Amino acid sequence: MDASVRFRTLSYCEIFTLLKKERMMGTIAKVALTVGGIIVLLFAIIIVRTLTYGKSANTSQVNLPDIPPISAENAAQNLGKIIQFRTVTIAPGDPRPGLEKPWLELHEWLKNTYPEFHRSAELEIVPGGLSLLYTWTGTDQNLKPILLMAHQDVVPVNIGTESDWDASPFSGIIKNGYVYGRGAIDDKGGLVGIMEALDALATNGFTPRRTIHILLGHDEEVSGSGAAAGVELLKSRGVELLMALDEGSMVLENFPLTGKPMGLIGVAEKGYLTLNVTAVAQGGHSSTPSRDSAVVRLSKAIIALDKNQMPSNLSRPPISELFEAAAMDMPFLMRMIFANQWIFGGLLEAQLSDNRLANATIRTTTAPTMLAGSSKENVLAQRAHVSVNFRIHPNDTEEKIIEHVRTVTKDIKGIEINVGRTGIRGSGASPVSPTNNSAYKVLAAVAKNITNEANIAPALVVGATDGRYAYAITDSVYRFTPAVLSSEDLSGFHGTNERMSVENVGRMAKGYAQIILALDAVDE
Repeated sequence: MDASVRFRTLSYCEIFTLLKKERMMGTIAKVALTVGGIIVLLFAIIIVRTLTYGKSANTSQVNLPDIPPISAENAAQNLGKIIQFRTVTIAPGDPRPGLEKPWLELHEWLKNTYPEFHRSAELEIVPGGLSLLYTWTGTDQNLKPILLMAHQDVVPVNIGTESDWDASPFSGIIKNGYVYGRGAIDDKGGLVGIMEALDALATNGFTPRRTIHILLGHDEEVSGSGAAAGVELLKSRGVELLMALDEGSMVLENFPLTGKPMGLIGVAEKGYLTLNVTAVAQGGHSSTPSRDSAVVRLSKAIIALDKNQMPSNLSRPPISELFEAAAMDMPFLMRMIFANQWIFGGLLEAQLSDNRLANATIRTTTAPTMLAGSSKENVLAQRAHVSVNFRIHPNDTEEKIIEHVRTVTKDIKGIEINVGRTGIRGSGASPVSPTNNSAYKVLAAVAKNITNEANIAPALVVGATDGRYAYAITDSVYRFTPAVLSSEDLSGFHGTNERMSVENVGRMAKGYAQIILALDAVDE
């Protein structure tokens, strides 16, 4: 082959090589542009979603009425007096026969302290207990009644901790602007607030258009049988409520996600289930133990349940609505994470799960509590038991929990699972009450009126209240106390130094009066 032919051949090869390289570079450039475009688009979506995420309750449509004068100081003194009645319940069935005196004394005290309301309303003792049902009949029987709820009983003070209190737990002393005593928050404060409001309205000549029912349960802390019977009594009379209102949520001075005030209105509450998990194995003398004893098997089951929690769901009300309301006060980065759970959902769930209070809000919780095994230190247990208490999230059911426990423990030998038949009666999670009706709007307006700084949000109450029974006669059950509580105040809930500020006692009385008057003006 001559030189010219070789030159042309090489030139063609080089040309083809160059063309192939250019095509590759073009492809790479196109891919880079496409990836870059996707990244820019993704970033834009994240920013837009972040900027548009968040909303608070619309309270502008509600005009809160003027209320009669109510003295916070007098109300606080009355709270101190009612705390002195030791209406302690410990187990279902309390108070036992012969131990009813504190409740009977409390009833007489209510009659003497709030005479105008007692002259205006009819009082009944709910059959089968010591719960009180008041009916203040309205002038317009076409309007659905409202039901305000509170409870008379309190939890005990742990033996040996009395001296840890800044004031004796049943003294009701007012000290440094606070009323101290068991029940100040849960729930004699709410009870006094309701009665102060009603008596002030009656004293000032108020006559309701809408019938008002008041139900004061006597055993909420152990079973709520009194409230259940009271609701059943109303149901038997064909009563259908516009709304029921019980304890459970309030305005938090420092909401954990934002550090700012947040008004929480409980629209649902968790259910209650206890499962008895039993491990069965060969017993015998502790000098010749097996390697897989009942206690070891039970320990494996407890660890498995702790590691494998019930799943969370952050996308459904009321949790999703709570996050949206809180977003108004969140730092930008935190707001971005909450607004874009389609990307950051795993990170968010992990962070919330590490906080015990947040974890209780987003899932059904698993709590091993009571343990039992051998009756003697040198005897191997043939049956070892643990009681596992579950607080049921509205996303779950009792059946789902039982199936979850069976699945988690299926590879552990000798495990038996049964529903607990003693102790507190279990129940499923409540329905979720609506947030688009007049009742919720009034509650939101009252919460907003307490402190204009606070955003308002529907919330899930992680404990049980008597309010759950009211779903038998209304779909609108709310849990809200018109007060502002700090984290320090909340630490006394069922604990040492339970207290309520004098200012808050006044807030509650005025807030309940506003709720009554505002709903009385609503036409369905």
